[in-house]
Amino acid sequence: QLQASGGGLVQVPTGGSLRLSCKASGGTLSIYAMGWFRRAPGKEREFVAAISRSGGNTDYVDSVKGRFTISRGYAKSTVTLQMNSLKPEDTAVYYCAAHHGSSDYVPLIEDEYVYWGQGTEVTVSS
Repeated sequence: QLQASGGGLVQVPTGGSLRLSCKASGGTLSIYAMGWFRRAPGKEREFVAAISRSGGNTDYVDSVKGRFTISRGYAKSTVTLQMNSLKPEDTAVYYCAAHHGSSDYVPLIEDEYVYWGQGTEVTVSS
């Protein structure tokens, strides 16, 4: 089971930063490629960022490139999404997800992920 954290009820001002974390309860994330998705109010869930199982490859949606960074933590037990220069349009519920795959593959499509966290809310105030 994946657990996403770092968001919540606190509003972050425009231009602020926030770090989201994802970990597996009772296990490790080292065997999975990991991704972050988000669902903004009234919109479909969309891909945000992903990192390969090896940690050597990453990819981002264009709207967050240069602002967000996905990385794997010590012993690959966690995956973090560092979000800088936040904008009101980043407001969404953020989900982490896990994908079984080859070491250097970066999955971009929602259907490629088999395990999902419960979501953590991020609100950026204007």
